[in-house]
Amino acid sequence: MGIISWLVFGLIVGALAKWIMPGRDPGGFFVTMLLGIAGAMVGGFLASFLGIGGVSGFNLGSLIIAVAGALLLLWLYRRFRR
Repeated sequence: MGIISWLVFGLIVGALAKWIMPGRDPGGFFVTMLLGIAGAMVGGFLASFLGIGGVSGFNLGSLIIAVAGALLLLWLYRRFRR
């Protein structure tokens, strides 16, 4: 995937994570995109480590793994922010 694809994928993943786990978090468009991209990396790493797979492209499996990683990051952020 190219850089534009990662940005679009990150935006979608970040928006889905915020939609699934709403709350008062600082940040706007760019923070949501960074959350999605970081979530895709974390989710891909964890999925590869567990032998499930990884984020290999723009498909449903990669989307689910990336959203799970973004949700994990969002949960950790909220947990340590308190």
